[in-house]
Amino acid sequence: MCKKFLCLCLLIAGLLPHVSSAQQQDSIINTAAPKFQPDSFYQHRPENIKRRYKGLLLVPATFIVYGAASLSVNSLKGVNNHFKEEIYLEGNRRVYDFDNYLQYAPAFLVYGLNAAGIKGKNNFLDRTAIYAMANIIMGSTVMATKHLTHEKRPDGSNYLSFPSGHTATAFAAAEFMMREYKDVSIWYGVAGYAMAAATGYLRMSNNRHWLGDIVAGAGVGILSTELAYYLYPSVKRIFRNKKTDIANVILPTYQQGTFGLSVVHTFN
Repeated sequence: MCKKFLCLCLLIAGLLPHVSSAQQQDSIINTAAPKFQPDSFYQHRPENIKRRYKGLLLVPATFIVYGAASLSVNSLKGVNNHFKEEIYLEGNRRVYDFDNYLQYAPAFLVYGLNAAGIKGKNNFLDRTAIYAMANIIMGSTVMATKHLTHEKRPDGSNYLSFPSGHTATAFAAAEFMMREYKDVSIWYGVAGYAMAAATGYLRMSNNRHWLGDIVAGAGVGILSTELAYYLYPSVKRIFRNKKTDIANVILPTYQQGTFGLSVVHTFN
């Protein structure tokens, strides 16, 4: 049990520098900035935002590179086997399905906190569109990579192991929560990443993924949300009809095991 707890703590600790770095860099950029308004998407973005993104993207990029290397580098394959022995083979080998729900918890909390009166950075329409974009980027990347790499799962059930989709979903949601509430308190981001790390841990505990799958999934999830926040201002300008003031949002849907898309038109 101590070893398992240590593994989970290591997963969380690996993400804390990313959370604190995002908090510090954004506070520097927005020191004298007014509280976010929806129309601020149309304001000029300063050049130092580019430098900020370079720093923030280093962490998820490193995770993805590590995960990709674990597919072929023997020493990293050995690390994968070591974690399997520590987490799964020495455990009770009981399968928990809690990870199927925990992966969405940070995103649900964003909407729950807003409903409770603790306002985040964006209004409902903007944050929903951003989260939808993040999931579209993340989902398409994960599925394409799974079929491309054809990596066998630790339990031998199929060849769709790399990267972990559950972990990518969880970290995309955690980054979403961090970005929405970093100006309120850094602890919201820490809580989101703790839930995401727990999701990754459960995927290994259930013998569904190697450590490299989890690390790469975390990188893909974080990077997808960062790209969504970066691209959304441009996408919103394209889809917004200024004459009729119509906002269009494309949302992902999931019903009975089938993914789809829906389009929402909002008239102001």
